[in-house]
Amino acid sequence: MGRRSPSTRLQAALAALAVAAATGVILTIPEASAAVAAGATGYASQNGGTTGGAGGQTVRATTGTQIHAALCGRASSSTPITIQVEGTINHANTAKVSGTSCNTAAGVIELKQISNVTLVGVGAGAVFDQVGIHIRESSNIIIQNVTVKNVKKSGSPTSNGGDAIGMESDVRNVWVDHSTLEASGGESEGFDGLFDMKDNTQYVTLSYSVLRNSGRGGLVGSSETELSNGFITYHHNLYENIDSRAPLLRGGTAHMYDNHYRQLNESGINSRAGAHAKVENNYFEDSKDVLGTFYTDAAGYWQVAGNVFDNVTWSPKGTDYNPAGPNPTSNATVSVPYAYTLDSASCVPDVVARTAGAGKGLLVSDGSCTPQSPSPTPTATASPTPTATASPTPTPTATATTAPPSGTNLSIGAGSDGSSKADGTSYGNVRDGNLSTYWSPAGTTGSVSVKWGYPTTISSVRVREAAGAGTVTGWRLLNGDTGAVLATGGAAGTATFPATALSKVTFEITGATGTPRVAEFETYA
Repeated sequence: MGRRSPSTRLQAALAALAVAAATGVILTIPEASAAVAAGATGYASQNGGTTGGAGGQTVRATTGTQIHAALCGRASSSTPITIQVEGTINHANTAKVSGTSCNTAAGVIELKQISNVTLVGVGAGAVFDQVGIHIRESSNIIIQNVTVKNVKKSGSPTSNGGDAIGMESDVRNVWVDHSTLEASGGESEGFDGLFDMKDNTQYVTLSYSVLRNSGRGGLVGSSETELSNGFITYHHNLYENIDSRAPLLRGGTAHMYDNHYRQLNESGINSRAGAHAKVENNYFEDSKDVLGTFYTDAAGYWQVAGNVFDNVTWSPKGTDYNPAGPNPTSNATVSVPYAYTLDSASCVPDVVARTAGAGKGLLVSDGSCTPQSPSPTPTATASPTPTATASPTPTPTATATTAPPSGTNLSIGAGSDGSSKADGTSYGNVRDGNLSTYWSPAGTTGSVSVKWGYPTTISSVRVREAAGAGTVTGWRLLNGDTGAVLATGGAAGTATFPATALSKVTFEITGATGTPRVAEFETYA
């Protein structure tokens, strides 16, 4: 073993419930009474899908502290839960709560190092006032029917680095739907992005939401060299009175369809540093430079079809400014691996106005520009063949056994990183062949990775546990370069899968009987 270091309308039922006190009391609601919209769409439907807290307990919260308490009260950090939120969440009622199944902080809704959570506004609605939602080292998260406003990075009070919703550090499968994200100005007024993703965030969908009155709509990737993010879908959203970043894409693949962009003041979809954007059937109105590569000479790419440009102005091209207009044409082919139905761009302003944002009853378009209640399952009819430049979701074909593979253990001498490092033997000091040295997560879930400085082909991984407080009961093996699931299983052992060239592989523990101890993480060709 080489050096590795750790890593939604249920009015009737709610009317009968008393409002929880601000001291942290959480009211349990029968599971059957919780309602969310139909399943995740776009890229959030890939990589195993995004189901949030489906199948778990449903609780109600009226303060930020109660949200944190609900997370901390779970049996483990991966125990499914749906948290129904009503009222205003602010700094005064959002405190840190401690527990083995959570990692929270005051003044921000912290979804950190957890999985399988739905956060949904109900009743009179949920407003996160100057309190951002921070998703970090987490997976399978749904945020629905909420308003997040006026989150600041400077001035007072501050929260979440100024992002309304921010994702970073190995985030997978997030669906944000029917939400309203807004600010009251730009960076000089203390605000940052409305919807930001960075540091290896993948398989995200933003749907039927409103983003308005901000200097920055959102970014994918924090710098020209931070290209580990991607596979993002934006559909049926309203971007209104946004200066730039609608969004800014650095690397990765994104799909924008049936969005209404109105009053983009400086620039819009900024594809750069090798990013690929599929831009179809959107309505751009009263805006400037709505698509292109801006503020850099690191080219990005786009495929355009069916869009409407209504009173859009275009700037001249320059060394570091390359608008796609005045007559936008495709400079790449970008395909996506999921089914979807396109509304005609001509009706997008109307259908988005009637469906997008919090408090719209979770209405969706029927594919013919008519709002309707969501179906139990998506009603997509178009099914493009995936021929994109990246292949994000290979079907796992692995088997888990106890038999050791043959050949050289490629982990020896490799680098490492991980999450949720806890007490026990230092991860970096885990010794090959010695089951008394081990790494443990902070609870029952966590992830540990092996990485190389160059693409390395592997087809088998062996994980051995040391005796201890818990045993692994569920895991996923992830391609750290793309986020693709290579294999899944229950007990730890040997997993085999089609030979894959990668520079990082991650063993993600999704369940355990207690705190597990990983003594060996061996990789083989």
